[in-house]
Amino acid sequence: MESNPSTFQVYDTTLRDGAQQEGLSLSVQDKLAIAGHLDELGVGFIEGGWPGAIPKDTEFFRRATTELDLKNAVLTAFGATRKAGVKVHEDPQVRALLDSLAPAVTLVAKSDIRHVERALRTTGDENLAMVTETVRHLREQGRRVFLDAEHFFDGYAFDQAYALEVVRAAAEAGAEAIVLCDTNGGMLPNQVADVVHDVRSASGADLGIHCHNDTGCAVANSLAAVDAGVIQVQGTLNGYGERTGNADLITVLADLELKLNRLVLPDGRIRDITRIAHAVNEIANVTPYNRQPYVGASAFAHKAGLHASAIKVDPDLYQHIDPEAVGNDMRMLVSDMAGRASIELKGRELGFDLSSDRELLGRVTDRVKHLEARGYTFEAADASFSLLLHEEVHGTRPLFCEVESWRVITESRGPESVCEATVKLTAGGERRVATAEGNGPVSALDHALRQALLPVYPELERMKLTDFKVRILDGESATDAVTRVLVETTGAGAVWQTVGVGTNMVDASWQALLESFVYGLASSGVRSQV
Repeated sequence: MESNPSTFQVYDTTLRDGAQQEGLSLSVQDKLAIAGHLDELGVGFIEGGWPGAIPKDTEFFRRATTELDLKNAVLTAFGATRKAGVKVHEDPQVRALLDSLAPAVTLVAKSDIRHVERALRTTGDENLAMVTETVRHLREQGRRVFLDAEHFFDGYAFDQAYALEVVRAAAEAGAEAIVLCDTNGGMLPNQVADVVHDVRSASGADLGIHCHNDTGCAVANSLAAVDAGVIQVQGTLNGYGERTGNADLITVLADLELKLNRLVLPDGRIRDITRIAHAVNEIANVTPYNRQPYVGASAFAHKAGLHASAIKVDPDLYQHIDPEAVGNDMRMLVSDMAGRASIELKGRELGFDLSSDRELLGRVTDRVKHLEARGYTFEAADASFSLLLHEEVHGTRPLFCEVESWRVITESRGPESVCEATVKLTAGGERRVATAEGNGPVSALDHALRQALLPVYPELERMKLTDFKVRILDGESATDAVTRVLVETTGAGAVWQTVGVGTNMVDASWQALLESFVYGLASSGVRSQV
């Protein structure tokens, strides 16, 4: 059965519910970058956070009004119904939802009478009034409204009649969909399907589903709810989320499109799902799960031996889909085949058509394979990958200076330490030596490199280092581990990422920092003056 992406709603909550994952911390810039990837994937709604309750989320919505240009998704603010005993137009949290300027709002409401009485410390009737009045008020202000019925399945099991009253109240007040939340993540697929079917029949409301993965069934529960007739499915990219995570939207979407023939993304965007899943992992600084369905590095990996001859004849004998359908690649673990499909797709996105030159594509693939074996990754480092492609296509990289040497010294001054960096290079036809201090080695190198190059390339003044992430790739090797650094730079309205890998953090940082300057100058059309 086919679905229409304009009527079936794909709702992503990575930036809010996914961000509650233990150890995950997203900056405002991270959230803006991830939102861009989600929009590119083609999701219908992006839940940006809880404005008014979390300062970082308030700032996200403020910046989103000018910095996000969404082509597919509707930005959605998350918040609660009015408080008990407070008039809706006087509730500061409700006001903050409107002030966010998000065109859609998702309200969370109690649907379990035990939570109403024990957590909210109010009556069932007052909770229904809170739902009705808040939904109606936001609709009157021109907002699309969804209602997340929190702890719905537990509440429905305890007091079916009251849980249904919450659904009916929200629907009658104008909520576009009432989302049944398995907040504790304890449900199984047959239970979810039965409840969704019964609630649809009893209420006539349009429903959504929001599942957590505590039983390992979040994806299966979501699919069961879709089969039972929900119009909206919620989830997070890569299954991020509190405790054991949310339903992995990557797997849900791939299952819907490729297994159930429900076209829920526009324009064949399912082919981009591997690249986007990996890019978001890099931005979030989360190690990718190699065995993640569809998009993991091992999803289509095969050991040689009994499989080898059969795979050469027909790879589909050992694969449930063609990996290219999701932008992934088959790998033979002995020969370690690299990802031509992903490389070709990414090259096209960056303005390099590799499809007509198979030799060139093979050469780039082999080089990427070699670099990835050393610890590089280009999924969230488009600028570094663009420089690599430029070198392979044109025979050389853009060159704006010739580095002679660099060094960093850390000096302890009582309870504090100061880093000093010295850079020696040639630019503008002259040898230049610059020394600068910083509050860390990367900061010191950034200042010294700028000091050396600014007289020749004043355009660097507009480029700023905005983010810096470090990942230890082989934790078991302790101090001998390989280090990967991802640097994000902004300038002239653009944002780009570069990657460096080395045996120590400073060396990897230098690589990424220098590449960020080279890419920024090249993409701005600056002429080389070595």
